[in-house]
Amino acid sequence: MPSSLLTRLRRRWLPLLCMAALIVGLPVSCGVLEHTERELLFRIEPGTAGWYRGLPKDVQEFDIKSASFKGGQNLHAWWWPAARRDAPSILYLHGVRWNLTGQAFRIEQLRAMGYSVLAIDYRGFGQSKGDLPSEASVYEDARAAWERFKTMQPDASKRLIYGHSLGGAVAIDLAADLAAQAKKDHIAVPVRGLVIESTFTSLGDAVAQVAESNLPVKWLPVRWLLSQKFDSIDKIVDIDMPLLVVHGLADAFMPSRFSQQLFNAASEPKRLLLVPGGTHNNSMSLGGTQYRQALEGLMKAKPPQMAGPALTRGTQDS
Repeated sequence: MPSSLLTRLRRRWLPLLCMAALIVGLPVSCGVLEHTERELLFRIEPGTAGWYRGLPKDVQEFDIKSASFKGGQNLHAWWWPAARRDAPSILYLHGVRWNLTGQAFRIEQLRAMGYSVLAIDYRGFGQSKGDLPSEASVYEDARAAWERFKTMQPDASKRLIYGHSLGGAVAIDLAADLAAQAKKDHIAVPVRGLVIESTFTSLGDAVAQVAESNLPVKWLPVRWLLSQKFDSIDKIVDIDMPLLVVHGLADAFMPSRFSQQLFNAASEPKRLLLVPGGTHNNSMSLGGTQYRQALEGLMKAKPPQMAGPALTRGTQDS
């Protein structure tokens, strides 16, 4: 992804910060503020990404609907089965701004590593029909996608959840919810593991980071003003499944210290892969063999309740 795009990605936070400053002094209704915040957070690019070159012939496109969706709403999905019929599968959850056409290069890399991939656009993105997204709606979309994912990959031991950037927060929420339901039902968590890449501890932390870097005023109570929380740091301890955390050390948009903090908060088994020179979007390609081996290690790791001493040691690579 071009470096100029990363620059624009960083700049899109500035209107949100300016809005936060205005909130302090302007008596605007909470509903209007929340809507404006969501517009600034989900800066959805229409059409197709400039680097998109079309879908391979073996990619299946379809819509996912849920009883909880309003009439006419749906999730547009891609299913790219691996060449090997018994291959493990990944549920792919992307971040803000770009729709599936902007994710094709990363989905292609996962498939090249031997995984089948189910990827969705949240409602309001790409060909998915719906209202302006919110924290609650993207969580709901991930659950609807999970229900379809279970039918695409019936073997729970071959399921992985993957989230990139803000999609990492969505993936963590889904993983924690699945773990909580499994605990309630006294069954094993129905997924092999979780992969999060280039993500953050909470939206408040991410916005505060940009505020400190770009605004002369450091005292704005940004965290208190946000209605969209995406509070991953408090959820990740409850995922109850093997974890792989990936971050590029040259990520100018989202500092790698966020991934380090998430890794520290998570329970074993876990692994942190820090990619030297990796930016917000190229850690998968730059990580190469090391990235692939980390995914393979995640598939081999035993669940927390079954893990032995040799597999419960957290590892960190850079």
